[in-house]
Amino acid sequence: MTALAHERPETMSEAPAEIVNVPDLDEVLWQAWKAMELPEGYRAEIIEGAIEVSPTGRFSHAQIVNRLRDALAIFLQDSEYGAWNDTNVIHARKAWIPDGFVAPRDAELVEEEDGLGVKAPAIGVVFEVVSPGKRNQDRDRIRKRREYARAGIPVYVIIDDHDSHGTVTVLTEPEPERADWVGVHRVPYGTEVTISDGPAKGFVIGEAITGPKRG
Repeated sequence: MTALAHERPETMSEAPAEIVNVPDLDEVLWQAWKAMELPEGYRAEIIEGAIEVSPTGRFSHAQIVNRLRDALAIFLQDSEYGAWNDTNVIHARKAWIPDGFVAPRDAELVEEEDGLGVKAPAIGVVFEVVSPGKRNQDRDRIRKRREYARAGIPVYVIIDDHDSHGTVTVLTEPEPERADWVGVHRVPYGTEVTISDGPAKGFVIGEAITGPKRG
């Protein structure tokens, strides 16, 4: 909370200036987000100072998400990490719902203090599958790219049906102060790309997950 002092002009009453508590915008958004009740099939996120409401993905989107989750679950089955999805990720009064991420299975290591989701520092890699429409594409390619970098998540993978004939971009080495990434590796569908760091190191993203080139 921020206290702002409002001074009266000298020609008015000599009563002491009134102190007015003005809520911080992040706190206002946080409280509004927690109180939201959405129709079935919609979700709300806090992204770069705004609450964004979006519908759940189309069938083609769900296909990729499901193949990704299943492949990750097999890859991680003998480790202390798990494949997560449909879960809030919380960071500094921001709330995101990635299409998938890798984090420890142990609740004590991942649960956010209010119990509303997983804390961002526990995440080793986050995935987004881009939906059609400019606003959806900008959210995953631009706004969430910056937010995940600010949170210091080590690896961000964007699976994008709508970039040319389909691309996979792996972003590494986040720079939170710049809200950007040092490492950017982008390949077309049909070319395998391997995650090179973190708990999903060695995990391969190829046509078995993305499907073939589009168009």
